[in-house]
Amino acid sequence: MTTATTLESLDLAALLCSRVCHDLISPVGAIVNGLEVMEDDNDQETKDFALELIKKSVKTASARLQFCRLAFGAAGSAGAQIDVGDAEKVARGFLEDDKTKLTWSLPRVLLAKNRVKLLLNMLVIAGQTIPRGGVLTVDPIGSGDDMSFKVTATGTNAKIQPAIPVLLAGGSHDGGAIDAHAIQPYYTGLLARQCGLSVAAAPEGDAVVLTAS
Repeated sequence: MTTATTLESLDLAALLCSRVCHDLISPVGAIVNGLEVMEDDNDQETKDFALELIKKSVKTASARLQFCRLAFGAAGSAGAQIDVGDAEKVARGFLEDDKTKLTWSLPRVLLAKNRVKLLLNMLVIAGQTIPRGGVLTVDPIGSGDDMSFKVTATGTNAKIQPAIPVLLAGGSHDGGAIDAHAIQPYYTGLLARQCGLSVAAAPEGDAVVLTAS
């Protein structure tokens, strides 16, 4: 049985900010390093390499910011709806790379903001279960305004961390405090409950499946 854990609103906001900053530190740091190289090194080949690094890092930082704006931020007004096509676009920018591909089977419709945020946060968790890469498949459950989601992560050694189902259910692993590493799945559970749903995460054969229903 999971014992519910309640966070103060200020603690929740602070931990989510830490989570967003964690996603941005790496590409922003690479931009800074690239600029320093361009300033300090007169070798043209090195400057060209640094410029390519800056371009790649700017693209990564932009994609992560756009994703975080929808997944964690207050995109739109209270009660607003978000185009699922916009969610697909930011998800591809955030998750897809040489190792990981996204298969998206949702219709392009408008859904309540928190349902879209829930989907994006489910994708973050699913992506973390396949650290060596693989395929993330998004399928609808139901239709219309009540549509929910199934996300399947298929890849080598796909694995869900034991703490994740507990955090999704609103608890904390081993009774410990919620920290910046745990806040994202905890927040996903909060979003699900606000939508009148619950999120389950479990292995299925060679895959990990997350469902919101």
